[in-house]
Amino acid sequence: MKKYKVLGMSCAGCANSVSKALKAVVPEASVDVNLDSKEVRIEGIAEDTAVQQAVEGAGFEYGGPV
Repeated sequence: MKKYKVLGMSCAGCANSVSKALKAVVPEASVDVNLDSKEVRIEGIAEDTAVQQAVEGAGFEYGGPV
């Protein structure tokens, strides 16, 4: 499991957008978005660069691994 900081999320719609973008890049992964801590937890195969591209592609700021 890896955790990443994602900045700019403020609502359930934001969390859903990030989750969908990550699932598109890593379909086999389990994605859990925590709005309060502004973190995304991914279980499964995920490369940091792929996560960064997905997050930024969804319009959010990638804060790196936690």
